[in-house]
Formats: sequence, structure tokens, C-alpha cells
Amino acid sequence: MQVIHLSEIDSSMIDLVGGKAAGLGEMIKAGERVPDGFCLTVESYKSRDLPESELIDAYERLGGGRVAVRSSATAEDLPDASFAGQQDTLLNVEGAGPLIDAVRRCWDSLHTERAVAYRATVGIEDAAMAVVVQRMIDPVVAGVLFTANPITGCRTEMVVDAARGLGTAIVDGTVVPDHYVLRHQAPAVPNDDGCLGQEQLEELRDTGRRQQEHFGSPQDIEWAIDAAGTLWLLQSRPITTLFPAPPDTGDTRLYLEFGHIQGMLRPATPMGVSLLKTGSGMWFKAMGATIDPRDPLPRLVPIGGRLYFDLTDFLRNKSMRKRLGISLQVYGPRVQGAVQRMLDDPRFAPRRGLPFRLGNAVKMTLRLAPDAIVGIVRSLARPDAARVRAYRALSEIRRQTTTPAEPATPAERLRWVIEDSHKAVMGPDMMRLVWPLMAGMIAGSAPSGLLQGVADDELDIVLGGMPYNVTTEMDLALWKVAVNAREHRDLFLSTPPEELAAKYRAGDLPDIGMAGFLDRYGMRAAAEIDVGMPRWEEAPAPLFATIANYLRVDDPEQAPDRRFEQAAQKAEKMIDTLARRARRRRPVRGRLATFFMRRSRKLTGLREIAKFAWLPAILAARRQLLLIGTDLAARGLLERADDIMFLDLSEARAAVHNGADHRDLIAARRATYERELRRPTVPGALLSDGTDVEALAPPGPVEDGVLTGMAGAAGRATGRARVIRDPAGAHIEPGEILVAPTTDPGWTPLFMTTAGLVTETGSPVAHGPTVAREYGIPAVICVRNATHEIKTGQLITIDGTAGTVRVEKTD
Repeated sequence: MQVIHLSEIDSSMIDLVGGKAAGLGEMIKAGERVPDGFCLTVESYKSRDLPESELIDAYERLGGGRVAVRSSATAEDLPDASFAGQQDTLLNVEGAGPLIDAVRRCWDSLHTERAVAYRATVGIEDAAMAVVVQRMIDPVVAGVLFTANPITGCRTEMVVDAARGLGTAIVDGTVVPDHYVLRHQAPAVPNDDGCLGQEQLEELRDTGRRQQEHFGSPQDIEWAIDAAGTLWLLQSRPITTLFPAPPDTGDTRLYLEFGHIQGMLRPATPMGVSLLKTGSGMWFKAMGATIDPRDPLPRLVPIGGRLYFDLTDFLRNKSMRKRLGISLQVYGPRVQGAVQRMLDDPRFAPRRGLPFRLGNAVKMTLRLAPDAIVGIVRSLARPDAARVRAYRALSEIRRQTTTPAEPATPAERLRWVIEDSHKAVMGPDMMRLVWPLMAGMIAGSAPSGLLQGVADDELDIVLGGMPYNVTTEMDLALWKVAVNAREHRDLFLSTPPEELAAKYRAGDLPDIGMAGFLDRYGMRAAAEIDVGMPRWEEAPAPLFATIANYLRVDDPEQAPDRRFEQAAQKAEKMIDTLARRARRRRPVRGRLATFFMRRSRKLTGLREIAKFAWLPAILAARRQLLLIGTDLAARGLLERADDIMFLDLSEARAAVHNGADHRDLIAARRATYERELRRPTVPGALLSDGTDVEALAPPGPVEDGVLTGMAGAAGRATGRARVIRDPAGAHIEPGEILVAPTTDPGWTPLFMTTAGLVTETGSPVAHGPTVAREYGIPAVICVRNATHEIKTGQLITIDGTAGTVRVEKTD
């Protein structure tokens, strides 16, 4: 079958007719007015044999005359890839010869440089081309209708762009269209001197509602109105850029993205979310709180695979809402400003009641407060002893994390994951570790308040070269491995990281100390709080890529261990300088600030130790889950072992105990996960109607060539940008400035050869800026769209004190 009338097509035929034709056929079946036409299927394209006589015959049955010839690729108008403008559409084609030429041009447009690049970006390897031929409409006015606001993400607004004549001028960007925003529950308001009246806007809104309901998702609709006032629909496809909407609770809610505080913007696996909630629930239960075992952390909501915190009840509390501005400083200025704007929104007006159970709060306070006071005071009084206690607790947690005795059944393994995997890390040893950590955070932050007017950016120097940080120690240990690799430099520089990893697993690499490194740090990875993420012990390729980066360091003064040592020396000298200055100007405060600065050098490095203590539990749980997955795959219930990471714990239980087959569910979740991995930006603050609250902010003053963010680590640096979106296999030259969406400990090995750091998200207390300060490199965080605004190779200057990034002009 090579030619099919549009009225005979539906969505099940997308592999034969492509996305555009499938959408047009569905609209016709739904009773919408669509210009008459037919589709030349992909069979002709695949055979490269154009059936000219059949094509011309269909054209003549259509009535001849002027037609639109439109590409309809099999990878076009998909839920996660619109291919808008990537292939050709030719208008006002008339006659057999021009029609044949137009079809061939559509075929050829599948392989243009822009179309090939687009497919690569969205992860589509190949596609085939069908061609739609339709009667031309002579519009008086035409345009585009979005059934959700594509800028803000709001699902309760529709957006219409309209212009006189053909709508191609709008999608090509060659005219400034009339712009209308239609609220779902409010009358349509036409613009003065606009090209659409209220009746036409209401008809478009009704049409949009029907299309969205029919297709089951927000739609991007091309339309045209002819001289008789008839509305024609020319295309309907999903709006691919919308961030997934939060769950419908029947109430307006405000959610804050939680993951970027931990340096994680990639989506979490369903098992990762499930185990995080279950493990954390153990801690709340141990502290005396009453929890719902079905959802121990109901305010932690997965949206688009990311973890969001439901802030609504705190925002509506009369006393707490006043303190939110200060408490949200860790989220950065954009999110903080977005939440503060919501304070004036009537939907978040104060209400009666507390945002938490009072009984839980009282029980937890009574249980924690005495130990916290004693633990923090003891740690500040005797920091060396406190540090010893913390490391002893770390060892004890690791010792107690023991897996089921072998041989174990899948049911026994799963019971251990659910009930026992987090017992040690969520027990009393973790609290003995937490108090020295908190004392260190107090010691690190207190001097800034005590020395106001005496010291400012100099305090960042005090935090440089901070000892006792497990992440810093890890990075320096990897540097030593790289030093061992120097005598095999050519091998490690010329061999791809994945190949080096395969050689290592096969025992074919020289011994450079990697086994010892992985024995201590193999439980780490990027996005390591997600049990679904492979650990370095499984996939060490990122480590070999980093070793290659280290081997490119030729200047001894730029060696990471030397830079760290210099940062530590500068910190000690700065403490002496500030101590003398402060005691002269503010004797009491100066002595107190000096006390905290000295204690900071002994305790603040412990800030990473709590997460490090958590990792053995996650690693052990992952190993058990993969063994369960292997068994389920052997029984035909999974395709492969790691499919289990796309189930939650209750679904895994159903598979293990009842033989539930979740393969279709897993395939759908994997596809969604892969799509979300490619998402370039993630909203920091999100309303329940899908609105990205940051997008509502009025644009501030912008200096040409300057991107504004937030101070992360003091200092200035100029260098070539290296934009990296995933640390796995990343290449970075010494002296380049790393530009990334976010960073967590899995990224920090890259810091050791960079001149500076720029991230799109983050917090001054998050892992990335903290480690940057310790290495003595400047960092600017919360720079919106930095990985798109900055290109690899551009010369940039970052000011970690002012929070700015300047793209330098070069000849």
C-alpha cells in the first residue's frame, strides 16, 4: 500500500504514514475540519521507487490545482520530539511535474544536516519519510494554538499566535504575530486592532479542548481561517517541551525541586525513589514519628522523575511563611524569589493549622534536642575526639550493613532490602556521626556573622584546603592512582575510557592501584543517592576518563595535591590575619570568630561524611536487587536484571511473590526515563497546574555578555569553557572552566584540573561549591541555562564573589 486517503489513517499506522499523517487522520476521525488529502507511505521511500502514476492519479482525484506537500517522518510529531521545521513543507504546488519534484524534496529533507543533528540530539538513530499531499487553504488569518502555555508550562492557559495570511510566517519567525493568552475559565479577550475576534478565540479554545482530550496530552495545533470564516486544522502534535505536570490533588500546590541541593538534576529511577522514602521513613520512625508505611515521605513527590518537596502547607502557615525567604537561601536567588512572589498569591493565603503533626514534632524534639546540644557542644570543645567518634561510627555503620546469608531466595533478599538494608545507617551510629558534622557546619558559617564589616570574601579562603573531607580525600586518592599511571601515559591517553574499563575487568591493565581505590570508593557514582545508578565498581569508565584528564597536567604547580596544599596554607595564614584584625576592631567577637575558624579547620570537612555513611547501605541494597532481577529475568518476568530498578518495592514484591509480569510497565518507564535524561532544564519551583514559577519573574537588567548567578566560591578566573552535561567519560583540559547543569561528588574528580566552576543550579552549601572552595577555585552557581548560553571553547571570566560570568569578546 503506497497511497492512502487521510480519512483512512489512524494513530496505529504511524510506522507506515509518519507522525503528521497519523495526527491528521486522528483529527478527521474525531470530526475536525481538515483539508482533504492523501499520504504517500514510507514504503515508497524505503524502496526509493516513486510510484509516479499512482501519485498523479491520487492528485487528480483530489481535484488537481494547488496543494501543500508536507513531510511526515516516522520520527515526527512524537510525544518527546516534534521535529518542528526539521523537514520540508512546500506550499502552492501545482501540476504533476512540480508535485513529483516536491515529494522528492521532502524525501531529501530527511537527511539534511539539521534533521540528522536533531535526531541525534533526541536519541533517534534513523527514520523513514512519508509525504502528505493536501488541498491548499487560502487563509485570511492563520497561526498556532498551544493548549498549555509553552513558556510557563501552565496547563490552565492556552496561547494563540496569529497573523494575517499564511501561518508559515509565524513558525518561520518572519513576522511579529498577535499574541493571546486564554484562561480556561475566563472569557476570551481580543486585542485592540488584532486579527482575531472574541468569537474566533472562543472557537479556537473549544477546538483546543477537544484536541487535548482526544489525544490525551497538551497539543501544538496549526490552524487557518479562510475568507468564509471557516476554521481548518492543519496539524496537531504533542507539546514536547512541557515539564511533566504534578499529580492532580484537586488543590493548588507549590513544589520545590529537591534533588539539585544534592547535585542531582537527572531523573531518579522508581526504585531509587522507593528505597529513598523507605529508608528515610526508618529514621523518622526511630525518632518517634508516626509514618504511613505506604508512603513514609508524602511531601517528597516525584515529578518527571525528579524529587520535589511540597511546600504548600508551610507557605499557608501564618508564622512559618514569614521565615521562608531566609530558609530558602540555600536554593539560590531564583527559587527564593519565586517562592516569595507566591506569598502574594491569594491561592496561598494563610490558613488555620500546622503543616505537620504536632505530636510527631514534640516526640522528635524531646528525643533529639538533648543529644544534639550535648553532641554539638562536646564536638566544639574537643574536636579531635569528636572526629574520632565520627569515623568510628562510620566504620560501625559499614560493619553492621550485612546482607542475607547465602544461599538466599529472592524473597529473603527483598525482605532484607525493605526491612534491614537501612537499619544501620538510620540508627544511633548515624546520630553520633551527625553531631560533629553539625558542629563543623556551625563553625564554618558562624564567622561570617561575627565578622561583618571586618571580613567578607576572605572567609572563603578560610574554607580552602579543608581536611577530613571524604570527597576531597577520594579525589586526591584518584590523583595518586593517576600518578601511578604516568609510566603508562600513552596507554591511558590513547585508549577510550570504556575500553580501559573492559581491560581492567579482564585483568589486562597494568596495576596502578585502581583495585584499592575501588575497594574504598567503588560505591560512589554520579547521582549516587539513587540505587538505580550503576556504581563505579560496576562501571569504572568515568574514573579512567578522569585519570586521562589528570595525566594532561604538565605544570607541577597545577597538580591537584599541590593546589590543595596551597589552599590549606592560605587558609591558615588568613585565619591569623583575620584574627589580628578582628581582635583590634571587635575584641570579643574577634576571639569568638577565631575560635570558630580554628574549629572549622578540624570539623567542617566532615560535612560529606553523613552521605558517605549512607552509601554502603545503597550499594548493598543495589547488589541484592540486581540478584533478584537476575532471578526474575530467568523466570521471564524481566528482560534483564537491572529492569528491577524501574519498579518500586511493592511492585518488586508482587513480581517475587506472585509472579507479576511488569515488562510492559518497565518498557514504558524506561522510555520516559530516557526522554527525561535529555531534558535540558528542570523547574526549580513548580505549581500544580504545571507552571514554572521562575518563568513568571520579570526580566532583570542584563549587561551585554554577562550571565548572572550566585556566588559559590570566591575568586576570579579566565579560561576556555568546557560544557559537560554528564561526567561519564568527560574530557577537560587543565585550566579550562567547567560549565555543568549541576554537580555532586561523582563530578568532583573533574574539579582538580579546572580553573573554575559554573553550574545552572545549586546552593552555597551543596557539594559542588563546597569542594570548589576547598580546592581554592572560584565557582558561580544558579546561572540559568548556562550550558546553552555558554559554548565549549568560548573564553569566559567568572567572578565567584559577584556571582557573574562574562563571555569575553575575541577576534
